[in-house]
Amino acid sequence: MLAWGNYGGLLKRAIACLKYEQQPQIAQPLGQWLGQAWLHHHRTAGRYMVVPIPLHRDRQAQRGYNQAELIARSFCQVTGLRLRPQGLSRVRNTTAQFGLSIAQRQQNLDGAFRLGPDLRSQRSQVPILLLDDIYTTGATVRSAAKTLEASGFPVASLVAVAQTRRFSPKV
Repeated sequence: MLAWGNYGGLLKRAIACLKYEQQPQIAQPLGQWLGQAWLHHHRTAGRYMVVPIPLHRDRQAQRGYNQAELIARSFCQVTGLRLRPQGLSRVRNTTAQFGLSIAQRQQNLDGAFRLGPDLRSQRSQVPILLLDDIYTTGATVRSAAKTLEASGFPVASLVAVAQTRRFSPKV
């Protein structure tokens, strides 16, 4: 798991502006910084497919974009990795994770994802990097990885712009 920074201060504010204040342009530098960090830590990186964590269609329609997908586009421009923006679909409109306990977060995401159109007709042993804006407890990533792995897609790791300090990654 690679996170570019800790979720706090200016980074927390930037992500909030991206997600809740209609500032999609903030995704570009966040993805670039994450991509540079990836290249710094993975000089001999193999082939990967990047799959952003999807939003449910209702939430994406309300926001107008998926912030993880925008970050992933910029990340892939820097790293040269292949983007599969529709690798997963969120089929349940889950409650926002903010404020939920660890157990509630996991229950909230059970069955939330399905294989998306970018991967449905493809079978590949190319490892997948899941990409999200914030890593908190890992519930979202575990649910997404479970869906991918059940369909035969190996999940290598997660990359995130920020992680909270109180949880240690278990991906």
